[in-house]
This record gives sequence, C-alpha cells and structure tokens, in this order.
Amino acid sequence: MEEMEEELKCPVCGSFYREPIILPCSHNLCQACARNILVQTPESESPQSRRASGSGVSDYDYLDLDKMSLYSEADSGYGSYGGFASAPTTPCQKSPNGVRVFPPAMPPPATHLSPALAPVPRNSCITCPQCHRSLILDDRGLRGFPKNRVLEGVIDRYQQSKAAALKCQLCEKAPKEATVMCEQCDVFYCDPCRLRCHPPRGPLAKHRLVPPAQGRVSRRLSPRKVSTCTDHELENHSMYCVQCKMPVCYQCLEEGKHSSHEVKALGAMWKLHKSQLSQALNGLSDRAKEAKEFLVQLRNMVQQIQENSVEFEACLVAQCDALIDALNRRKAQLLARVNKEHEHKLKVVRDQISHCTVKLRQTTGLMEYCLEVIKENDPSGFLQISDALIRRVHLTEDQWGKGTLTPRMTTDFDLSLDNSPLLQSIHQLDFVQMKASSPVPATPILQLEECCTHNNSATLSWKQPPLSTVPAEGYILELDDGNGGQFREVYVGKETMCTVDGLHFNSTYNARIKAFNKTGVSQYSKTLVLQTSEGCNFEPQSAPYTQLVDIKKLLAVAWFAFDPGSAHSDIIFSNDNLTVTCSSYDDRVVLGKTGFSKGVHYWELTVDRYDNHPDPAFGVARIDVMKDVMLGKDDKAWAITEGGITKGATIGVLLDLNRKTLTFFINDEQQGPIAFENVEGMFFPAVSLNRNVQVTLHTGLPVPDFYSSRASIA
Repeated sequence: MEEMEEELKCPVCGSFYREPIILPCSHNLCQACARNILVQTPESESPQSRRASGSGVSDYDYLDLDKMSLYSEADSGYGSYGGFASAPTTPCQKSPNGVRVFPPAMPPPATHLSPALAPVPRNSCITCPQCHRSLILDDRGLRGFPKNRVLEGVIDRYQQSKAAALKCQLCEKAPKEATVMCEQCDVFYCDPCRLRCHPPRGPLAKHRLVPPAQGRVSRRLSPRKVSTCTDHELENHSMYCVQCKMPVCYQCLEEGKHSSHEVKALGAMWKLHKSQLSQALNGLSDRAKEAKEFLVQLRNMVQQIQENSVEFEACLVAQCDALIDALNRRKAQLLARVNKEHEHKLKVVRDQISHCTVKLRQTTGLMEYCLEVIKENDPSGFLQISDALIRRVHLTEDQWGKGTLTPRMTTDFDLSLDNSPLLQSIHQLDFVQMKASSPVPATPILQLEECCTHNNSATLSWKQPPLSTVPAEGYILELDDGNGGQFREVYVGKETMCTVDGLHFNSTYNARIKAFNKTGVSQYSKTLVLQTSEGCNFEPQSAPYTQLVDIKKLLAVAWFAFDPGSAHSDIIFSNDNLTVTCSSYDDRVVLGKTGFSKGVHYWELTVDRYDNHPDPAFGVARIDVMKDVMLGKDDKAWAITEGGITKGATIGVLLDLNRKTLTFFINDEQQGPIAFENVEGMFFPAVSLNRNVQVTLHTGLPVPDFYSSRASIA
C-alpha cells in the first residue's frame, strides 16, 4: 500500500486529494488547487467567441500551444500568455512533488464560499500541471469537471488502513502528529498548523474540531458520496456514452445531447471496464514481476561487483607486489654485481699499493746504501763494487719504467644501468580492458551448398549471420578423428573457406566452426557430417569376375601429387607438382600430399632421367621421416632401391593396409614376394633422389588384376 501513496497525492499541493476533479486529459486535481492555478484569458479566446465564430466544437477548448507558453522547457521560471501582450507574467513555482504550477496573476477576492461554489473569473484557463495541456473553462467553471469519487474512496480506505498515528496534512517537511481534525474542512492539523491555518476566529470559529481518532471514525462512518451529473447536479449517472466515454444521466439523454451516440447501461459498462482493467493489470503484473526479478538480479550484481572488486584489488595488489619483488630481486642482483666490481677494484688497487710499497722500500734502501758507498774514501774498494751498484741502480730504475707508476684500475665504475625501458613499461602499465566487455561474435553458419568432399579431402565454407553486428576477428574449424573421437582444431584464421587434406578414405567426419574476437569465442555451429570417397573409376569387369567387382568396391582410388610443403628445400617441382628432381648431389626425400591409413592403394612413378647410376628409392614413409638421407635409412620409411631401374622404367607401389603389406612392381612385374609385412599406421607415398634423377608420379590407378585375383582366391 505504501507504494501507492504517490498515486493518491495532488501534483499541486503534494497532499492527498481533497474533492478531486477529473480534467479532460484524465489527470486529477484537488478542486481548491484547480482554482488556485486558473489564469484569465483575453476575450477573443473565450468559448463564447469561438462558438460565435463557428470554431468551437467542444465544451473544453484547448488553447493553441503556439500562443500559450505556461511551461518553459528552458526552466526560465516564468509563464506567460503570448497572445495577450498586456497579460502580466507570473512566477512559476514548484509543488512539493516537483511539478511546476502557476498561481493566478491576481489574488482571488476574499470569499466565504467553498472552492466549489466560489465564482470563477470569466474567460479562465487552466493548465494541467502534469501534461501541460491548457483549456478554457466554459460558463460552468470548475463545476464542469466530473468529481473523482472512486479516487476519494481509495484515499479513504488507504488512510484507514494506516495503523500509524495520523499526521498533520499541512506540514511542509516532516509531518508532525496531528492533534485535531476539522470536520468541516476535513483536514488533520498539528498545533502549529492549526494556529497558523485554522485560527479560532471569523467563519472558522464555527468549525468543529475533534480528536484525530474521532475524525477517522467519522470519516469511516460518513456515507459514501454518489457521483452526480456535472450538467444536472441533482441527477445520478445511470447510462454510459461510448463515444464521449463518460457517464450520463437520463436527463442528458432526454435533452438529446447524446442522441446519435451509442449509449449502454452503466452497470454493464462498469463490469466490462473492470474486466478490461483486470486484463490490463495481468500484463502489467507480469511486467512488475519481471521488474522485481530484475531488481533482484541487479542487487545480486551489486554484491557480485563488490566481491569481484575485492578479488580484483587483491589480484592487482598481488601482481604489483610480484613486480616489486622481481624488481627487488633484480636490485639485489645488480647490487651484488656492483659490490663485486667494488671488491675487484679495491683488490687491484690494494695489490698495486702493496707491490709499490715493497718496491719503493727496496728502492729507498738501495738509494741510501749507494749514498753511503759514495761517502767512502777508498778508491779501490769503491771501484770493486761500483759497477755492480750502477747496474742495480739502472735495473731498479728500469723497473719503475713505463706502466709501473700508472694505476691498474680506474676509480670510475664501467657499469651503466639503463632503466628507461623499464620506466617506460611502468608508465605504460595499464589494464588490458578499460571499457565494459563487448559481446562475443555470433555463431557462424555453415553454407551447406558450398561444403563438399573429394577423395580424402573436405572443403567447408561458412559465414556470419546476416543480422550480426559484432565483427569476428577469426574462426576456428574443428574435425573429429573420423571414428567419433574428440574434436581437434584443423584451421584458425580469418578466411571463411578451408580445404582439409589427408583424411581417411571411406570415413565419416564431424565438423563444426566457431568465431572469436578479443572478448571471447562464440557458440559452436551445428555439426556437419562429411563422408570421404570410397573409390571410383574402376575398369569394367567381365561376367566371370562378378565377385571381383564386390572386392574392388572396397579398394579406394586416390588422386594426389607431391607435397612441396613437407619436402626438402632442394627438391624441384614441375608439372603441377607431379614431376620432381633435385638440385643437390645428396639424396633428398619428397612425400605425397595424401596419407593412407586404411584400404588398398596403388600408384606408379616413371623415371624420366637417370644419369650416372644415382640409386633413387621408392616406397612409403611416415610424415616425420628424415628428409636429407636416402629413403629407408631410418625406421620411418619402407622403400625399394635396386632391381632394373633405368631411364623410362615404371615403378609401381601397392600399399594394402587391409592385409598390412607393401609390394613393388617394375614395368608391371612384381619384384619378388611381398616386400614388407605388418605395415600399420598412416603412410605417405615417398621418393628419395638426387640431381641425376627425375621422376613423374601417376595416381588414380586401379589395383593390378592379378593382385585382385589373388586377393579374391585368398
């Protein structure tokens, strides 16, 4: 009930409605407040003059909004009537609930009549304080507006339901507890407001003041007022005019005011409108329920934001502390280097000081000894030692020669710390994402009409949804392993079409695609099922070999070329990558572009050039075979390297992964029995050659007939 209180208060006085009237715009006003905001208009705008000129079409004439500017969007604080220059401007005030209202330019004359009976100036205009629509009153004045008895009843029930003490209705700010109620004014007063607004003198002295509780009881016991016709005050409403959307009395109908209008019984329309209001309330109730759930979500977001803020702050502090710790560790390391350099310099200088001190002591001793020798007067004795002393003096002098008196170490430290990159990084240290997260891209759509398979390769095409507004920075294509296993990424990039090679023949793959941007990745698209080729283009068989046809349906035929991407860099390609040679004298390996893991496969290679016995090798290999040695030198290749290979020879390779065997043919003749057995896994056609050999690959060939016959007999 508390949330409904604003609906029960007048937009002018801010108090509960007292004798509310309904304006044509469907808003309500207290009758006294409506009188207080009346504005007088010029004679030319009166309804009588409009009817006389033939322009009047309604009892309530709305003013031209270009002529009336009682409400200023610029918040000037003044309203004026633009069509009447002599009309005085009146200050714009605000009601307690913030709605702008316009008091009359001239105060109304003193009267002892109630607001409903007090005369209204001629040509008066009233402006709704809520929608700001203006209208000119007719001769009936405010009596021409219907009274909202329903609103009065709701207010009475609302006030009766409030268990708290009755409050004064005239206190401007915090209402005080009411002490009396005037039965004639129907207003609750506190003592200060009673002395100020209801003094016990003049006409007010005859009003009866009762305690608030008694006033509430008298309100509850007072008979409910019956709504009467605005044109015929003694008549109750009995019918409802559908066109005018208002209740009418039987006298209105007899006078012919609604003769051409559809009129229905008041009770029937009352029930109909109640039903319509109930239905409308159901929809509004759903919206209110959603709003409550949304508010709960927002309150949860507040709590989540606070928790995330604490967590984020802790993470930020931890990251900054980690940077500080790393800087302190680096500082300790640099200081250790400085101390090491310091100790090294001191040691060198101290060693030099010690060495020079000893040397100087020896030199000084020699000098003193020589001076004493010079003092001797014995020539023969002097000459006996003079030569040796002269040599010692010269030798000692030479020892103090170049570099001896030069410091071995400078006082400057040859270390310079360049901290500008780190300072720049610190200044540039910022959050990766300062704004609110942008949405992830929409889920891509696989274009089924452009997706296809060919042999053991699959081509897929996709696009963004037509109404997608979030751009994608790239796409991730995933395929399973062909046996219903886990998906793996096979392409990441900006293109919207991709061909995947090297798939198993006669296998079923599942493919899906998703888009990504800086925010994250989209949902996966719908899964597309792809079926690789089973084999085709077999030679027709005669009737006796009907069973062979069934067997050969299991044998896959593949078309492929050499793969430049995995080959050694010395390999030279031509003829659409079907012919290869080499630029080196050393053996180099090249693989086919298609790998096989199941089925029976046969291909041939013709030797176009064969010089100086180059010893090429033909066979199969793993994808990670060594590319710079002869094929078969490691444990990841199986090959034939000898036996009648010359220029013009044709080498056939038969890989039977059903029986796990590898067989070779030269010029359509099988080379001995099966060359290799227990061949299992993924294998690629392979050749090793040097610059003296050139070979051409031939694919899409059927399996030799005799091998098929042998397989059928087995």
